[in-house]
Amino acid sequence: MNSKDFTEPLGGVITWNINTACNYRCSYCTQRHLKDRTRRGGEIEAFLRAFAQLPGIWEIKLSGGEPFLHPKLDELVAGIVSLGHYVSIVSNFSANISRLSSFLEATGDHLKVFSISLHREYVNTELALLEFTNKINWLQSHIPIRSSVNVTCVATRDNLPHLVSLHNWFMSHKITFKIQPEKQDREVIKYSPEEELLLKRLGGHNQLQEIAFNFKGRLCWAGSRYFTLDDRGDAWRCYPARRYRKEYLGNILKGSLQLFDTPRPCLYNYCNCTVPIERRMMFVKE
Repeated sequence: MNSKDFTEPLGGVITWNINTACNYRCSYCTQRHLKDRTRRGGEIEAFLRAFAQLPGIWEIKLSGGEPFLHPKLDELVAGIVSLGHYVSIVSNFSANISRLSSFLEATGDHLKVFSISLHREYVNTELALLEFTNKINWLQSHIPIRSSVNVTCVATRDNLPHLVSLHNWFMSHKITFKIQPEKQDREVIKYSPEEELLLKRLGGHNQLQEIAFNFKGRLCWAGSRYFTLDDRGDAWRCYPARRYRKEYLGNILKGSLQLFDTPRPCLYNYCNCTVPIERRMMFVKE
């Protein structure tokens, strides 16, 4: 991307953790120490009223916790779609076909990305993997033509010996497979040079060819055309900002959300969220 091409994105993206509830307890989960893991998001109508005030069309990327545990998920996504916005979702894919079907009906042709987290502590046999894959194939046959599906897997040390075979397995089933580095204490764990080489051979973090991104000082539209949101309505510029409690944008439910007017330099040594990078909101010289 040339600097002259670094114009304001036409659309915006919100990464919204709609709840903290999760039916899994993965040993490497960065949220495993939360005291309120069963909290479910509320105030659906208030969130929708706030989304109606956003400028332009936005992609609202739902995650948790596990979003399919939200008791009003279908009502929520139907409301988002009625405003003209788009929906993406990150899920552990434990929901049954009936539950997935009702979600797809609610999103209609406004589904953008369905990202599936593979947790090998729960999908831990050949039969379980086959059933998991068959359900993904069902999903792919029922989503709109412009929507996409991918599977992600955290590159824990337990998972490292299996990543190549998993990559080959999903590729043979025409399913996009992405790896994500393990994070502990806010940073990517220390991989050996051999492990780093393996991860880069598999595409790096979300197939973006790097393991950890450092864009400190570079202009980014995060805070203007991208922000993170929690189930209480608090908004931050991006995940690193939220992690360090900097660049707070206000509370969307209280009407105090204030987005930036222009791109601003990145303040962080490590960018752990690839949304601004993938959506071309981060200035990167080619």
